[in-house]
Amino acid sequence: MTFSNILLRSFHTSKECCHIIKMSRLRVVDNSEIGRKAMAEGKPPKCIHVYNKKGVGTIGDKVLVAILGEKKKGILVGVKKHQPQRVPKFDTNNIVLIDDAGTPLGNRIHVPIPVMLRTILKEKTFAKGVDYTKILAIASRFV
Repeated sequence: MTFSNILLRSFHTSKECCHIIKMSRLRVVDNSEIGRKAMAEGKPPKCIHVYNKKGVGTIGDKVLVAILGEKKKGILVGVKKHQPQRVPKFDTNNIVLIDDAGTPLGNRIHVPIPVMLRTILKEKTFAKGVDYTKILAIASRFV
């Protein structure tokens, strides 16, 4: 592999979208093995599906992503699109990877997450279902 091939691989022709739809590039902000590897290689995950009725993702929505040739699920913890008042706007579209049981694949989140995510994730957590509050437990900073 030549040096010019390495430069071409990390070059993206499409800009990062201001809203999360299919084929939007995302940034993994936890320290999961697959997330660190993908971001180090310059191959960020792309959104395949947004699990809501509108098809446009916002903070707290569950998405299906393609990362290094695998399909993984994740929770959006920061989006670049225009937000209502008192909701922080981020520079990138941030995601935390989870498994089917809702537990995060990593054990630390590197960026601050919005405080309003607490109420959103607690509403989506059921007694015998998926427990999304573990994402709040591994977060170190809130905005």
